[in-house]
Amino acid sequence: MSTPAAPEPRPPLRERKKQRTREALLATGLRLFAERGFAETTLDELCDEVEVSKRTFFRTFASKEEVAMAPLHDLWELFLRELATATPAGETLVEFLHGVLLTALERMTDPDWPRRVLVSQRLAERNPSVAAYGLYFCDRTTRAALALLRERFTLPDDLTVLLALDILIAAFHRAQEAWAAAPGPHTRDGLREHADAARTVLPVVLDAPVRAAARVGDS
Repeated sequence: MSTPAAPEPRPPLRERKKQRTREALLATGLRLFAERGFAETTLDELCDEVEVSKRTFFRTFASKEEVAMAPLHDLWELFLRELATATPAGETLVEFLHGVLLTALERMTDPDWPRRVLVSQRLAERNPSVAAYGLYFCDRTTRAALALLRERFTLPDDLTVLLALDILIAAFHRAQEAWAAAPGPHTRDGLREHADAARTVLPVVLDAPVRAAARVGDS
């Protein structure tokens, strides 16, 4: 008879307090941004609602923009952790990366996570500074993923790998947009379906022809 796996050790008290503070700032920040507007919600108001100092805030988040994008950042941070241990099974680089992303997505088990992603998406659509921070984080994720892949695998040149990562992230971003624009309910499984659909279209996109449009009066 197999021995049951030992439960994961409970994080130290200090780590649990940090996680509770982060969760309070994230939940309250997203609520205030949605209710009052991102620009209209000051950092002082957010800290007052959570009853923490600005010093504590900046030990947890770098900016309001980071709070706004945190639900998506959590997914991509988990993607990087999965990438550190995932093993390819003969698929292409893009297929391998897509599989790692789907594994990370499956592990986003908080029932409130899809709603938070939807709030983040709306905030990025309406606030240039939030969208810009999202692009910065995407680039940081790409560079971190490249470093991990270099460490673990024999790779083509860096340009090929960076473009594969860029394609993966762009496809997921478009899938996320389509998921957010679709009628609800907005679920994690629905987001996965959109991500799979975007992945399926990639070969068509890369080989799509372009033709001159017919002009009025042409015979």
